[in-house]
Amino acid sequence: MKHNILETIYHRLFTAYGPQHWWPGDSPFEMAVGAILTQNTNWLNVEKAIKNLKHTRALSTKALDVMPAAELSGHIRPVGYYNIKAKRLKNLVNFLMEEYQGSMKKMAKENQTVIRQKLLFVNGIGPETADSIILYALEKPVFVIDAYTKRILSRHTILHHDASYETYQKLFHQKLRRDVSRFNEYHALMVRLAKDFCRPKPRCSGCPLERI
Repeated sequence: MKHNILETIYHRLFTAYGPQHWWPGDSPFEMAVGAILTQNTNWLNVEKAIKNLKHTRALSTKALDVMPAAELSGHIRPVGYYNIKAKRLKNLVNFLMEEYQGSMKKMAKENQTVIRQKLLFVNGIGPETADSIILYALEKPVFVIDAYTKRILSRHTILHHDASYETYQKLFHQKLRRDVSRFNEYHALMVRLAKDFCRPKPRCSGCPLERI
């Protein structure tokens, strides 16, 4: 693999698409909620669920802490698997209340490695969701690996598709400077490319990474 291949990919995508202004959210807590709601669904559905929570003034740790799971399920119905995701949101809120008095600011002050280890012990939060919370909500430098990233890199024979989450993440951490804004932008650009060109059935003609 070329030493600067990840830098080359980033510059190609940024030139083609420009800044993506991702991840949308009015607060760190909203971003953390979005990271759970977006599991196995698209962002349009997440936006509908977030709008429902805002309409009922429920988008806070205190409000969700006292809200019954059944009521929460109704508000987040657009995202699918709403009963499961309601439990996961309640798990996240319980974690925040117990560890950080419900404060994302207090959470952000803790060591990044410690935060990640704690998040991975929360039922319903895996590596991708944990890293999304850490990068977008807490603004700490960790690269988020998703199915789109694996698809793109494996199709360019940079890594095997079946390589582990940790293997993919290690590659980005080794080859790129640890920078929150760069990691944020890079991940968003990969998502954009996957939706426009690197689909399950790829459209290679005109792709910014064609002939890379």
